[in-house]
Amino acid sequence: MLGLIGKKVGMTQVFDAQGRLTPVTVIKFEGNVVVGQRTEEKNGYSAVVLGSVDKKKSTITKPYAGQFKDTCEPKQNLVEIRNYDKEVTVGDELGVDVFNDALFVDVTGTSKGKGFAGGMKRHGMKGGRATHGSKFHRDIGGTAMAADASRVFKGRHMAGRMGGVQTTSQNLKVVRVDEGMQVLMVKGAIPGPSQSVVIVKKAIKK
Repeated sequence: MLGLIGKKVGMTQVFDAQGRLTPVTVIKFEGNVVVGQRTEEKNGYSAVVLGSVDKKKSTITKPYAGQFKDTCEPKQNLVEIRNYDKEVTVGDELGVDVFNDALFVDVTGTSKGKGFAGGMKRHGMKGGRATHGSKFHRDIGGTAMAADASRVFKGRHMAGRMGGVQTTSQNLKVVRVDEGMQVLMVKGAIPGPSQSVVIVKKAIKK
């Protein structure tokens, strides 16, 4: 599986040769370095550890810096990607050209936090009739059992904090790969606000 650590720059639009407009999200890749490797013999599985964006020196501890010794400057973002399809060695720097042959990608990020929300907004509940006198408009309904009203089963759809969770958008079409600017343009929106960290991988279902 091929993948890189990127940064969501924002959204824009591009036109193809026929003049058709396509809304795209721009993802920028900044110095993805192979920090470490996991092998079947030593770790029981095969994986590559990627790092990106230099970490502020005042926040680096000696134990954290030890994994970057003789490889590169300590990195802010670290991601482990299993079964990497490209032959790499520790110290290699990877760029957007990894996705030159990819038609679709999966993008993982942290969705925007929306604060405390009610059950209807948070879970998309239908609610009751909006007509006068129904006495049931935006309630979530009963939450406990009839026999033991003091107990509520785990996982019950109720009000609570909405957003701010890891989300993956699958099968996003690659519209353009710009090696000069080290950016990837994909059709549609991806999770998270602008300038947030995302993980881009070659689509597993395509």
